[in-house]
Amino acid sequence: MPYIITEPCVGTCDTACVDVCPVDCINGPFKTEGSGEEAKEDGFDPAGLQLYINPDECIDCDACVPACPVDAIFEESEVPEDQEEYIAKNYEFYGMDAP
Repeated sequence: MPYIITEPCVGTCDTACVDVCPVDCINGPFKTEGSGEEAKEDGFDPAGLQLYINPDECIDCDACVPACPVDAIFEESEVPEDQEEYIAKNYEFYGMDAP
């Protein structure tokens, strides 16, 4: 089951999770490929933006969870009830239908 990035990432876009992902499946906030390069550029303003995990590429390794400084990453089945809308947001970012 893939991991999902939730609300605490919005406005943060910290790329620590990107740096530890062994399969480079964390992208965004604009591009569905790459390793969040746009969030690493000088002058980047994360206001209202977040990163995403590609559910087809995620290998459920858990490496991103402890790396996230804002505790925004959860296994899909463990996403807090008040943040379940982020499951669909992660899938939709990659042009997929949420389960």
